[in-house]
Parts: sequence; structure tokens; C-alpha cells
Amino acid sequence: MSAQSSLTPIDIATLRNACSTCSVRELCLPAGLDLQELAQVDKMVNRRRPVRRGDYLYRAGTELQSLYAIRSGFIKSAVLHEDGREQVAGFHMTGDLLGLDAISAGRHLCDAVALEDTEVCDIPFALLERLAREIPSLQSHFNRIMSREIVRDHGVMLLLGSMRAEERLAAFLLNLSQRFATRGYSSTEFNLRMTREEIGSYLGLKLETISRVLSRFQQEGLIQVRNRYLKINDADALRRLVGHCES
Repeated sequence: MSAQSSLTPIDIATLRNACSTCSVRELCLPAGLDLQELAQVDKMVNRRRPVRRGDYLYRAGTELQSLYAIRSGFIKSAVLHEDGREQVAGFHMTGDLLGLDAISAGRHLCDAVALEDTEVCDIPFALLERLAREIPSLQSHFNRIMSREIVRDHGVMLLLGSMRAEERLAAFLLNLSQRFATRGYSSTEFNLRMTREEIGSYLGLKLETISRVLSRFQQEGLIQVRNRYLKINDADALRRLVGHCES
């Protein structure tokens, strides 16, 4: 008997309702899956793993075992230089997929550290590869996710290479705003899970520069900031600052 035919029938409405609030719904529900395929995918990603604030999800150099979809929480990826300096490579929130850096070499290139109590779905990579071969629409969807990550990395390179400090920080805040909005949260009011020093490391700026530019933005009425709480008062002004204002 095949693995598919041995599966217990499930209610499609129940499964979709369960996945609708899940951070990995983009992996679970590519278009065109039938009941049996949905059951297979749901089983694959239904391995939840808690990661406490400050703990590592994985370390640089460790062997690729799984990819990780953030169900809730916030994680930073970072590289530790030989002199002990940390370089933040990215900030990852609910719905993001982690571990793609290890696919080519089979080992992770950076550390992944929880910035707050986080829960991830552990997706065994070998199982994902096998299931993707069996379900073409899942393979296509996975390719789109990897492409999105490449585009995001390319955007960061452009950000660091061609923008002044004010433009970098404005672009960073607008990007956070858009990402929160995509996930159904407020696009104008949110808590920064990362420190100002971590933001500076990510943007290639000193801590003093981040603090100075945030203070300037607040004085000009573009934002309100109190500790880690931030409110965007004038998103259009931030867009004009980075040259993306629509005519």
C-alpha cells in the first residue's frame, strides 16, 4: 500500500482553518494541492520547536538538517568575525524561512539567535526535497520563496552601497513597516525587537549615528520613538527621503 493511500481522510476546511493563522502557510498551501498532498505537507511542517530569547536556533558551521519557518517571534542572523565583532546579516519575523544559507554547502554560514521567545516549525530538509519532487506545485512555491530571499539580499546590498545614513535608516523603517503590514499588524506602530546597536550593525552604521538620526527624525515629526516603541507619523516623508515617493 502506498504512503498516500494509507493516510486518514481529513476535512479540508479544518486543515485550512488551522493553517490560516500559521506562519508557514506559504509552504503549506500552494495553489492546487489535493487532500492527500495537503495532509503530507501539514505533517511535514507540524514539528514545532520553541527557542527562548538569547538562545541559538543554529550556529555557523553546523550541518544542514532542517529549514525553519518562524511561527511566532523574532530572530537575527549574524556572522562573528575573527576579532570578535558581530555583523548582523538580517532580521527575521513571523512567516520568514531560515536556513537557506546552508543549502549550497550543506552547512550554515551564520548564527541564528532569538531576539524574543520564538516558536519555529522544523522542516526536515531531506523530507522537503523528497516531497517537492512528488508535488510539483510545492517545488515551484519553494523556488519562489528562495527567489524572494535573493531579491531581499540584493536590496540590502544596494542599501549599504549607495545610501547616506538618513536614507538607510528611513529605508529600514519602511521595510519593517511593510513587513508588519503584510502579516496583519500595524504598519505605523510597532516595537523594535532589535537594539540600536544591532540596527547599526545591519546597516553598516555606528550606534551614535543611529541614535542621532532617530533623534533627528523625531524632531522633524517623521516618527515618535520611546525606548523600543516606534510610531511612524509621516511615511510619505520617509519615502521621499529614500527617493521612492510616487508621483
